[in-house]
Amino acid sequence: MSLVRVHNFAVSLDGFATGEGQSAEAPFGHAGGRLMDWFFHTRTFREMQGGSGGGSGADDALARAWGPGIGAEIMGRNKFGPQRGPWTDHEWNGWWGANPPFHTPVFVLTHHPRPSVTMEGGTTFHFVDATEQEALRLAREAAGGLDVRIGGGPTTVRRFLAADLVDHLHVVVVPIVLGRGERLWDGLEGLEERFRVESVTTPSGVTHMTFTRP
Repeated sequence: MSLVRVHNFAVSLDGFATGEGQSAEAPFGHAGGRLMDWFFHTRTFREMQGGSGGGSGADDALARAWGPGIGAEIMGRNKFGPQRGPWTDHEWNGWWGANPPFHTPVFVLTHHPRPSVTMEGGTTFHFVDATEQEALRLAREAAGGLDVRIGGGPTTVRRFLAADLVDHLHVVVVPIVLGRGERLWDGLEGLEERFRVESVTTPSGVTHMTFTRP
């Protein structure tokens, strides 16, 4: 069976995976770009933006594993956009522009379904009100035997971890303290017992931790 994977998921030293006060101008709230600064300097990120250059060291090698073998993504509504409640703006199609980097079906978890949106480059956003198990079934059907990525945000990743549905978890511990926002680890005591855990610290100062099924 295909694997369920989480990649490049950054958390602060105090466990926050996003800051407080998300808006259209601030996807990570008051955290700004600090959680993902290590990623922005990689060749992988530059290529995703249609550019060139960027670092090709350990951060890039780990970041690059995000794409190969993925056939569908599941994300929470707060990763897709800052709106809450019933949709009032169907023109909003995410922070990624006309050609999002996913290039697969993407299932957006929301209590307010809306029509699917097809973007350039093979990305189609499907808006579903579903449990973790139901969303995973839909994503696996769409993935055609490839793996499914859980893209975030922290509430969505935490829900799939709590349901024991994740096979590979890549967490990047960033040496900043946010103090407020949305935490990843709450309610997941003993999580490490399910996985083989490895870690490596890179020159950028972040620590990459991988949790894989034994």
